[in-house]
Amino acid sequence: MAQSMSLQPLNEDPDVRRKMVAILRVLSDYEEPLGARALGRELQKLGIELSERQVRYHLQFMDERGLTLAVGNAGRVLTDLGREELASALVHEKVGFVAARIDRLAYATTFDIETGQGDVILNVSRLRTEDLPQALRYAKTAMDAELCMSHLVVIAEEGEVLGEPVPEGMVAVGTVCSVTLNGVLLHRYIPVSSIYGGLLEVRDTRPLRFVELVSYAGSSIDPLHIFIHSGLTSSYRAATTGSGMVGAGFREIPAVAVHEALDVIERLKEHGLSGVLAMGAPGQPLLDLPVGMDRVGLVVVAGLTPMAAASEHGIEIDQHAMSTTCDYSLLTPIDDLV
Repeated sequence: MAQSMSLQPLNEDPDVRRKMVAILRVLSDYEEPLGARALGRELQKLGIELSERQVRYHLQFMDERGLTLAVGNAGRVLTDLGREELASALVHEKVGFVAARIDRLAYATTFDIETGQGDVILNVSRLRTEDLPQALRYAKTAMDAELCMSHLVVIAEEGEVLGEPVPEGMVAVGTVCSVTLNGVLLHRYIPVSSIYGGLLEVRDTRPLRFVELVSYAGSSIDPLHIFIHSGLTSSYRAATTGSGMVGAGFREIPAVAVHEALDVIERLKEHGLSGVLAMGAPGQPLLDLPVGMDRVGLVVVAGLTPMAAASEHGIEIDQHAMSTTCDYSLLTPIDDLV
């Protein structure tokens, strides 16, 4: 069997291809097998209505092409070929994928500021085991400068699972993703619109301006991931000198919810969760970016920033933004690991 293929030969109908890509996307979000009924429910959340029988038909089609694999009666999992296919799906089918994933993961966040319990969203960075001690020291420097969502991390060793199984000779570091803030606010009935991912200039420890912006709604790849892997960030320098370039997101919330949002942000700090670098005034531009008259802007540091500080020193790191959910109780202060 060929090692890569396009969905185009599977069916010429763009609508059918879109549904197949959606099935692959849903399977990629789960470690365990999913049956047709569960897949149907997840597809509904994406605005795709398919009966259980229709889902089974598409799965059989993809089984035959090696994109999915039946695991007994438990359901299907995505194969390596299926992951390749998802990664190479037509660009126009992936535009807006990042924005949709942000919304989906925000809904999946269950962290409760009252109890300090529940799931948060993690970014996952994979690196060689021998590089871990030095990488954590660089990451801690960024965290000590508050260029992070949290000082808490989780470590997964070779063979363990954090989003995906950790390969031989590797270790995975989970850092709290900024989408966690979206989720906590959402569950307090405060909707958050994620507008841009950008490259933020910090000067004298204060956010100055965005020098690059990419719309989440128009992107097929996490823009913050692009900035970091293109070598455009200087997170470690920003942490040590107070001036540099860091990844950040620009969000908006309703102006009527400002006071409650501020309360939520303060309560999150009690649990070691933060990340808000700046908040604007109702209807007023924030860092020269306009907002609606009934909206308020938020600038939130990218959760990948601490590990970006390590990659800036030549450590090879495979970073995955918005990778998985994790029980908050499993997180450990980085001070305990360095």
